[in-house]
Amino acid sequence: MDRVKTLRADGRRNRERIVAAAAELVARDGAQASLEEIARRSGVGSATLHRHFPSRRALLEAVFRAGVAQLCARAAVQPGEDPGAELAAWLEELTVYTATHRGLAAALLAGPDGLSPEELCCTDMLLDVMEVLVARASSVGALHAVATTKDLMLLANAIAVATEDDPATASRLLRLALTGIRSENRNGPPSRPGRARAPTKK
Repeated sequence: MDRVKTLRADGRRNRERIVAAAAELVARDGAQASLEEIARRSGVGSATLHRHFPSRRALLEAVFRAGVAQLCARAAVQPGEDPGAELAAWLEELTVYTATHRGLAAALLAGPDGLSPEELCCTDMLLDVMEVLVARASSVGALHAVATTKDLMLLANAIAVATEDDPATASRLLRLALTGIRSENRNGPPSRPGRARAPTKK
């Protein structure tokens, strides 16, 4: 019995190492990251990798689930003093994650049946977490009254699509969108670029 437990524990550790290594390499190289390099980095043989994950898609699904679970876990902590800032920070994490792993999502969607039930469950998890964060921010007046959970999810996704593999730009654009593009200077509208003002008649 002890030997069986040891083997099961070893199997879990191997699986966790494989998923962790795959997440790093997928973030760096995209969904077509080398399976051989993933096995090598995780310290297992190719046979062990394929025993846990019979296909590339199965491994990508595990990476996707692990990333979503981490995002949701970070949002599940007790609310702090600034729900608006917490919502903004989590949206930024989501946007950067999606931008960095855009090839991963595309590869999963390109499968024969689209997203699997487990992947759809991950999407529901994200929406559930965002609903809670939006409710917290709304309760203290930190969110525009017409902004919805769907709006924010679409915003994060649109920025991620436009900034694939460029997390710094994804982060900057998300912050810009949340703070607004209007200048704090209220002295009047800025002059249009490229248009000179007419000379004043004396």
